[in-house]
Amino acid sequence: MRIIHTTDYKDMSRKAANIISAQVILKPDCVLGLATGTTPLGTYDQLAEWNHKGDCDFSQVSTYNLDEYRGLSHDDPQSYHYFMLKNFFEKININLENTHVPNGANPDAAAACAEYDRMVDEAGYPDLQLLGIGRNGHIGFNEPDDVFSKGTHCVDLTQSTIEANSRLFEREEDVPRQAYTMGVQTIMRARMILVVANGTNKAQAVRDMCFGPVTPACPASILQLHTNCVVVADSDALSLC
Repeated sequence: MRIIHTTDYKDMSRKAANIISAQVILKPDCVLGLATGTTPLGTYDQLAEWNHKGDCDFSQVSTYNLDEYRGLSHDDPQSYHYFMLKNFFEKININLENTHVPNGANPDAAAACAEYDRMVDEAGYPDLQLLGIGRNGHIGFNEPDDVFSKGTHCVDLTQSTIEANSRLFEREEDVPRQAYTMGVQTIMRARMILVVANGTNKAQAVRDMCFGPVTPACPASILQLHTNCVVVADSDALSLC
């Protein structure tokens, strides 16, 4: 695991965008695994800026997002599909048919998860997987557990995750209580993993991820075992390391 220290959120976003753009330049038809949430927004904005300048071409890229809220359709403004469309996909020259998010509108959890696993498998798994990290060490929506998850599955969100995501909703009661998410095993099959983190509220999770025991109680800790994992974090997020 390699740790890249950045001064602040803007510096973190730019350095993460540099790594992603290098992947796209080296392999124009690469497969990117993408994350939602507020942490990667600056990275997406930087990539969009470079795309407009002609420095980074997404026309051949395929993307697979980590997760989606169960019960929300793609056109729901609170869905992750809609989030990606408005915050990234509509700002770059990507073919929308090559963008993929789990189908949260499918009430059959087993079918929805199996279908997404099939799609990711047929794509050959991400060349680069972008991750954020939750305050409790979750990656994707893989919450602390007794075992590491495998394929895409339906999860019950913890109260801490619900509270953290409530800032994106009018009321905490509006936050869905379940989500479909790629499993830890699927994430680990990416050829490169890029984790972004900022802020003091992530400091303990970042320390546990990088230096704590490898345990499903901190799902991100398994990234210590990946052969090509890079953590890009600001001073606050690294303050306990």
